[in-house]
Amino acid sequence: MDHEGTDPLDREVLIAFWKVHVLHHAEKLPVYGLWLVHELAEHGYRTNPGTLYPVIDRMERNGWLHSERAERRHPKSRRLFRITPAGRLVLKRLRAFVAELHEEVVAEASRGRRPARVSRHGR
Repeated sequence: MDHEGTDPLDREVLIAFWKVHVLHHAEKLPVYGLWLVHELAEHGYRTNPGTLYPVIDRMERNGWLHSERAERRHPKSRRLFRITPAGRLVLKRLRAFVAELHEEVVAEASRGRRPARVSRHGR
């Protein structure tokens, strides 16, 4: 499945999905950029370090991730990213949104139901 389109809106929406993946995996264990590029590719997302690193850097500036060098003495060694307590809260909220979105967009559609009008998140 190819998730990278030519429409800029596609790219903006897909970046949000990347962020969910990054937080999910960083919750389990420290991750690094190239591993994430390959992990996202496993799900059909085509990205590269030049596209992904600015996203990860924004996530770190937002306080959702913390990075450290794999080898502290070497300034060019791999950066490992770990989820922060703030990132765990964001991931918890995102999981609720993803569950609701899946229910409405996938599950209800497959059952032939009309989606509910009111969000469970009050928005």
